[in-house]
Amino acid sequence: MSETKVSQYKKIISKLTIPKPWDSIIVLILNILIIIPVFIIIHQNIIDPDWPYHIDRILLFIALVMLFQLLLRLLKTFLFVCIFIYIAFLIWGTLFQGYGFAAVYDDYRAMIYSMSDSPNPQDVIISKLLPFPNKSKIINAVEYNNPKVRNFALLATTKHFTNVKGYSEYRQIIQCFAIFKEIRNRWNYVNDPKGREYIATASESLQHFSGDCDDHAILMSALIQAIGGTPRIIHTKEHLYPEMLIGTKADLENINYLIKEVLFKEESRGKEIHYHIDERGQIWLNLDYTARYPGGPFMSEEILGALTLN
Repeated sequence: MSETKVSQYKKIISKLTIPKPWDSIIVLILNILIIIPVFIIIHQNIIDPDWPYHIDRILLFIALVMLFQLLLRLLKTFLFVCIFIYIAFLIWGTLFQGYGFAAVYDDYRAMIYSMSDSPNPQDVIISKLLPFPNKSKIINAVEYNNPKVRNFALLATTKHFTNVKGYSEYRQIIQCFAIFKEIRNRWNYVNDPKGREYIATASESLQHFSGDCDDHAILMSALIQAIGGTPRIIHTKEHLYPEMLIGTKADLENINYLIKEVLFKEESRGKEIHYHIDERGQIWLNLDYTARYPGGPFMSEEILGALTLN
């Protein structure tokens, strides 16, 4: 690279330099934003010495602030260039893409909430970094607008739980449970072709009610979405399974009673309801093909990714 180009780059970078004392303030703010999730991860994974007034945690937080403050100041010039580029993208997103400053704030707050409520907070970050396998194919396979899918969903709601009284506010969830029961009674597990990941569309799986875990997750998600429910597909190390949104913790109490005392009384007798709480505090109920009732035991509880369909 010629000396002329080097000098030009230095001039550009010098123009991006933020005057004091704002540079120190920006570094400190960025420092705090970074160390909050780092502190949560370390806090959850080290043994608590049970010191008075949580002095150990206070010292840990102070040490992290000092360490990251030093590192960020060493990388200050490069850091400010990245900040300017990122702000430009956010301005563009705010004006044209619908994802800007407010969305970033909401996502960050939701991530911190989820990490603070998880025994393994590092998994929350990992789940956001790891790609969801075959994402575009799965989204295309969830044919909730297909007339065959919609008609089967309607048929299932007329076969089960049609006379449940006193729970009108949970009518849609009860109808989704009717779909779960119908598929649960019919589903036949069949492996994919050897050495190939075969992803069946929802309408294809309706022909024989057969397939592997991803085919079941796609079909359940499509049927639930076809009647206005909100499903999501969970990706674990070697498994995919569906969940459905049932609301808040207050809703969970009523849904728990419905499952155990009204709709799936025999199947759930003496058993627990299994669910996940997402970063916004919403409850997602397990609908895996291995469960005999909504909220049955997880085949694999680990979450590496979640694909919400709405």
